[in-house]
Amino acid sequence: MPAKHLFVIYAGGTIGMKATPQGHSPVPGYLPAELAQIAARTPNFPAYTLKEYAPLIDSSNLKPEHWNAMAADISRNYADYDGFVIIHGTDTLAYTASALSFMLENLGKPVVVTGAMVPLSEHPNDAEQNLIDAFQWATQPNLFEVCVAFNRQLLRGNRSRKLWGAEMGAFGSPNYPILGRVQGHYELNIALCLPKPHGAFQAHPINPALPITGFKLYPGFNVEILKKLLLAEPPLAGLVLESYGAGNAPDADAELLAALSHSTHKQHTLILNTTQCVSGRVDMDNYATGSALARAGLVSGCDMTPEAALCKLYFLLSQRTSVLGPEDKLPISLRGELSTG
Repeated sequence: MPAKHLFVIYAGGTIGMKATPQGHSPVPGYLPAELAQIAARTPNFPAYTLKEYAPLIDSSNLKPEHWNAMAADISRNYADYDGFVIIHGTDTLAYTASALSFMLENLGKPVVVTGAMVPLSEHPNDAEQNLIDAFQWATQPNLFEVCVAFNRQLLRGNRSRKLWGAEMGAFGSPNYPILGRVQGHYELNIALCLPKPHGAFQAHPINPALPITGFKLYPGFNVEILKKLLLAEPPLAGLVLESYGAGNAPDADAELLAALSHSTHKQHTLILNTTQCVSGRVDMDNYATGSALARAGLVSGCDMTPEAALCKLYFLLSQRTSVLGPEDKLPISLRGELSTG
């Protein structure tokens, strides 16, 4: 079997930072040099070609335009490489993994996103092991999706979330089992992975200018704030509403329900109802407070993460119309991002 050759995007993040008087900051050229040393001392490390973004991106500065750049880089190099690794900051890593999962249609090769909580320049760190694992997962022959490699685990990209702010195992997959783990060797649970696609690979850009936002309900929230979002001109294209529990909101708030209904029915804003619980799913038929949102025209986000929900809105609303509209496709699993049962 010929040796695998990977294409690597180094976007930025903590993993390649060094201490400066202003705090930790990415240093151009540092991570590529360190990675070359890691490759030299690691048995069976795959060959790779690396593209370092300039400027490097602190993930807090990430924008949808960067997703387009990454998707375009993968598309341009798709035929020439066996897999792809994206080295990224952790704060918005789950958004990037989710966005790319939708943008890369009929993906027939692994795309593995990784980062670190502690940079390579400090010891001990999680950076070196995460890099080694990401490169090894990206050579797997039965992996056909965007994944996150972190803390010796492999997660579906659009099911991943950064759940802990300071732990080495910062990422979890609350509503879907992990796809693989490292226990002496790389164990991939193929039964949990997406099947090999039949169609031709295609990268779909998204429209970064789409007016899409999110809003999290909380006791005593000011409905006027939400109304200003919902009733703005031009109207919102999409909104992710993080509601309570199984998709509930205060059904006694007539002003809220009227604003939601006007937004969906008159302004044609696509409002996706997700739960703000870490784990669980939206069921708007279960409680009266949930069914009120269904009558107001909200679409169930099922058990999607808020990150995947936002990125799915960006993706669907950026595509040309078809027989099924975005509101019809939202409850359908496109890339394994939601459970249909």
